[in-house]
Amino acid sequence: MRYDDDVPSHSPDRRLLDEPSLPLAIATILRGDGITGVDTHVRQVRRFLEDCGQASTLVTPFSWGRLLAYPVFGLRPLVLERISKPASVAWYLYWHEVFLRNALRRHLAEAGDCVVYAQDPFAARAALRTRRGPHQRVVMAVHLRISMADEWADKKRISSGGTVFRAIRQVERTVIPQVDGLVFVSKWGRDALVSWLPEAAAVPYAVIGNFVTPWPAKPDREPIGDLVTIGNLDLVKNHRFLLDVLAEAGRAGRSYSLDIFGDGPCRRDLVRQVGSLGLEGQVRFRGFRPDVRDYLPGYQVYVHASYSESLPLAIIEAMAAGLPIVTGDTGGIGELCDDGVEARFWPLNDPAQAADRLIGLLDNESARLKTARAAHERFRREHDAAVVGPELRSFLLGTGEPRQREQESMR
Repeated sequence: MRYDDDVPSHSPDRRLLDEPSLPLAIATILRGDGITGVDTHVRQVRRFLEDCGQASTLVTPFSWGRLLAYPVFGLRPLVLERISKPASVAWYLYWHEVFLRNALRRHLAEAGDCVVYAQDPFAARAALRTRRGPHQRVVMAVHLRISMADEWADKKRISSGGTVFRAIRQVERTVIPQVDGLVFVSKWGRDALVSWLPEAAAVPYAVIGNFVTPWPAKPDREPIGDLVTIGNLDLVKNHRFLLDVLAEAGRAGRSYSLDIFGDGPCRRDLVRQVGSLGLEGQVRFRGFRPDVRDYLPGYQVYVHASYSESLPLAIIEAMAAGLPIVTGDTGGIGELCDDGVEARFWPLNDPAQAADRLIGLLDNESARLKTARAAHERFRREHDAAVVGPELRSFLLGTGEPRQREQESMR
């Protein structure tokens, strides 16, 4: 969908080029080029920083000992995953941190004054252990839904309260109060963390939402389908619910197509569910595509069913593409869009009622277009990289003190 007032992607404020600057290292235990929301956050941040002339380096476990990484990391799916899922998770976290720590030690030895922007508690711990002094600041992004331990438990990889769960919580309890700053992507995320780790409230912080760059103006995209969703095919993303909603819509006389972008451990079960519900002609599994955002304007509605989110980048990208949103009101999603304005919120425990909400939007073209325009306009106001990126850059580089003082008064 294209709007008459669309303009090419915003350029950063030229004043950013004249602001004080420090080298920035982005540290993550992930690869940095994968399919998760954290990977997307890293790509968007690096793109923004590059556009405004800010030096940055991505440091991952694969930045050191690449030849060793493959056999060490490859042992997990080949052996440990079959023996014990908790042991597999523990192996993954331990060795990814070890390799990242070695990579950071080499990088920080030559960096001088700099900032390490860590994307998770294990990356933050690696940075704290290898920095050469306080002149190398460590700021951690809080993408967590409550805790990394809870995320692994939600995926049924570890047991809530088990040995690995408690070990991850202990890392977070030790590391988070030591960092020089915290970047929360949503207010909900901060409340969720502080609810179990009150010590985190003492760390300087900013709530700075995720962002993406807008599309440059292009001709209207040829229609691709009705509904689209993006996300890893794991339990927490709740794709089963979307299929149940499609089946309920069919019983009401509506046959909608659904394209699912992403991959993961639940794919086989989801394919099986498609067959059992008779949805073979309506659902397509499109897999992971790094260019997925280019496809979004070809759909009518973006649908989302995750039951635990902090601030999903998939919804932000859909809003940037000018799609109306249908989603559950979970986690920080209410900070992205409002029911009846940019979105329709549906109940995640009632597929029939959810289908009614979806049908009500798709059967009313004027309402769909109004919702789509509202989503696009809110993206440009609140989630455009040109709007949010400077806030993140200022906080990371320590030039965002007025914002920090304002937030201190709100505690």
